[in-house]
Amino acid sequence: MQIGLLLPAGQAQLEAGGSVGDIVDIAVRAERLGFDSVWVGDSLSRARVEPLTLLTAVAQATETVRLGTAVLMPAYRHPVQAALTLSSLDLVSGGRLILGVGAGFPGRSEHEFDLAGVNFKTRFSHLDDTVALWRQLWTGSPKSFHGKVLHYDWLPEVPRPAQPGGPPVWLGGFTPAALRRAGQLYDGWLPYPPDPADYASGLATIREHGRDVTPALFATVHLGAGTAALEEYCQATYQAPLDWVGQIQVMISGGPDELIAQLRRFVDAGARHILLRVAALDPRVIDHQLAGLAEILSPLRRTLEPESP
Repeated sequence: MQIGLLLPAGQAQLEAGGSVGDIVDIAVRAERLGFDSVWVGDSLSRARVEPLTLLTAVAQATETVRLGTAVLMPAYRHPVQAALTLSSLDLVSGGRLILGVGAGFPGRSEHEFDLAGVNFKTRFSHLDDTVALWRQLWTGSPKSFHGKVLHYDWLPEVPRPAQPGGPPVWLGGFTPAALRRAGQLYDGWLPYPPDPADYASGLATIREHGRDVTPALFATVHLGAGTAALEEYCQATYQAPLDWVGQIQVMISGGPDELIAQLRRFVDAGARHILLRVAALDPRVIDHQLAGLAEILSPLRRTLEPESP
């Protein structure tokens, strides 16, 4: 059972008084407090510190904590150049990189794909081709690559990552197509469905395809009574109300016991790596929340350990 922390790297957090140095300090503190991983998000429409650049700084400041993307949008980067960047980051970090990847959200990501010059209608094929290309570049010296949408008649050599075969690649997504592809092509699954029953059924579908994936969960939390903090965070981050966001993502507020109880439902459904995002913008609030989470980290991990059959 592992627990991670999403780093507050969005423009909203920076405008509330944070800095890039503060973000790196939070990663260092999370490592010292016992978190297993730290993560960064990716977006073009919601301004944030570029995730791979930030993780490079975090890699230099930390020693053991795993470094993840939740999630990286490969379509926004040239596939070959991204393979080089990711391999280099894995080397810089000593083999601590985990790549959560996604293909965008209908109704919200189309303009980002247009800007990147990638056809949104073929986004899944583009993602799968990109990951397949990365793996070939990380494990050998292919002379060419021809997938469904990506075609290269010449390819450069890329330094081998620290992790044999390259960093593990986890797929974000919950559609039937995403579940099928996660079970066939990816190393892990990083969704955020609000209903544990849906998580369990999705994981069962993935396992029907035979791959032994790491079952993870992205959950937004706030230690404290009421949902006002969640509402404020949703409005600032998504310009949407909690009622809408909560139908799509795991959103939990309450005391330590309530937080543990809610997360336990997803552990019982099969989750084994829980990524916590603090629903706060103000650096002082984030610091207070992190301190509160640290106090319950050990009991949280013990409580969340899956029960023996």
